[in-house]
Order: sequence, then structure tokens, then C-alpha cells
Amino acid sequence: MNPKVDFFFHKPGLWQTEFNELRKIALGCHLVEELKWGCPCYTFQNKNVILIHGFKKYCALLFFKGALLKDSKKILVQQTRQVQAARQLRFTQPREIIRLKSTIKKYIYEAVAAEEAGLKVKLKKTTDYSIPAEFQTKLIQMPLLKKAFDALTPGRQRGYLLFFSRGQQAKTREARIEKYIPYILNGKGLND
Repeated sequence: MNPKVDFFFHKPGLWQTEFNELRKIALGCHLVEELKWGCPCYTFQNKNVILIHGFKKYCALLFFKGALLKDSKKILVQQTRQVQAARQLRFTQPREIIRLKSTIKKYIYEAVAAEEAGLKVKLKKTTDYSIPAEFQTKLIQMPLLKKAFDALTPGRQRGYLLFFSRGQQAKTREARIEKYIPYILNGKGLND
């Protein structure tokens, strides 16, 4: 147990019983407990393996490289289509965690084995994402925009491409692009 993490398990709010059950399981798997992103994170040889976090409708045990797990019980959840590596086990009651305790441990040990083996999730490259026609036109019309976009980190580039692409209508895509041109020119990502 890491005393810096204790506050997370003692603060009032949803999921406290569930969080404590997950903590016991994680610590029983001989992982190092740390505080990252305001949540308990469990590492093996300084590599993130799992994270405990809560939402309005459920709490979750997130496997950073969950896409590599066999998921024999078919219980891992991909949060959104865009999430490539992480997978969650979601819970709404302590008894669900207690019932799945041996499975959770098995999944954790599998995740640790993947880290030991140095396995990596094959991520899509930014070039694998399609560029909406409206954005492609802007990149051609504005060489400075293209240069600024190319200078962004791959994650920021993907964020913009996904956000722009999600617009159902051309008007929506164009409005989004126009709004974020200054951000791109300033080297900022969607959420910066």
C-alpha cells in the first residue's frame, strides 16, 4: 500500500467498497501502487498495468494493454471505438468483483506477463486515418496550416481527424475545422 494513494480509498463518494475490493486484488498480485492521474495505478517494473477509476454508472479496472489479453470470459470492454490498447472490467456492485476475483487475478497476471515479454499493442498510425475532404481542402489552401498540422504530435493529429470526421454534415465539419484552425496554428491539440 502506498500512503499517497490512501485518500482515494477513504474519500466519500460512489464505489468506495468496490474500489477497496479492487485494491486488495491488485495488491495481492504484487504490483506497485502509485498515484497517477488522481487514481490508483498499479505498475510492474515501472510499466503501467492497471488503473482503478470510477464513473457515474460504474467503476472500472482499466488494463492499459487490455487489447493483448485473451479475455476468455469476454468481459473486457473497449470504452470507445477509438481506444486502441486499453480495456476495462466494469462493476456496479462489490459482489461482482468478489465473484470474479480469480478471473481478475488471472487477467492481471496475463497483463504482467505481456509486460515481461515486452509485448506492444500495434497501434494505428495517423496515416491510417482518413482526412475529411473539407480539412484536406483547407490544408491545400493554407500551407501554414498544413505545416502546423504536420508539426503536431501524432496523438493530436488523430484527435483532430477523429473529431472533424465525426461531423455528420459538411457544414458541421467545416465549422469544426474553422473553429480549430487557430489552435492548430498555435501547436495546440483539441483539449489543450
